[in-house]
Amino acid sequence: MKYPFFASFIVFCIWLAYEIRKSRKAQEQASQSFWEREAAANSTRRKSLDDLDYIRIPFDSFPMDLLADDPQIHEIHKTLHGLSESGPIVNLTGISNTDLKLRYGAPNINLLTLYDQKYTTLARTLQDFASVLYERGYHREACQILEFAVSTHTDVSSSYKLLVSLYREQGQEEKIAELLPVAESLNSSLRPSIVRLLQEACGRNS
Repeated sequence: MKYPFFASFIVFCIWLAYEIRKSRKAQEQASQSFWEREAAANSTRRKSLDDLDYIRIPFDSFPMDLLADDPQIHEIHKTLHGLSESGPIVNLTGISNTDLKLRYGAPNINLLTLYDQKYTTLARTLQDFASVLYERGYHREACQILEFAVSTHTDVSSSYKLLVSLYREQGQEEKIAELLPVAESLNSSLRPSIVRLLQEACGRNS
């Protein structure tokens, strides 16, 4: 009885050693591929940024006169104006620095990082704006802010959740399904959870 067990143990050890070598080789190849791409990215010259999807904050259609004296709203307005006046805003969520350098050139990476950081601030500020308006009873205006946020492909889950609630309150549940294509196109690690949220809101299981 010992021999079959011993033979099985030897086979297992051989298989395990093979799997370890295979895994190590795959990791080495992935690492080599990454550093080759990174080297190519770092040597990529500056390219035009004209094809970026620049975001403009639509102050003319935002309820900027509403609750203007409210301290929270005042700070939100201040942040939005600061973002608008400090240069371009671009949503680059989910795009690695390596890919950005390959596409637009290594000299542009700091600028692109700034654009994306500003977008992150914008997405969070829009959610704060909508939340305060909602809490103060201005649901239609909150919906307006959130619809703009979604149009910029925000991945702030709470923005989608609140917008779903607003559509239900307003008897516009058909609009929930219209959010799904946007969510499915998000280039974000939060995409699956946002898609699932909307599918459940639409009564879909998958």
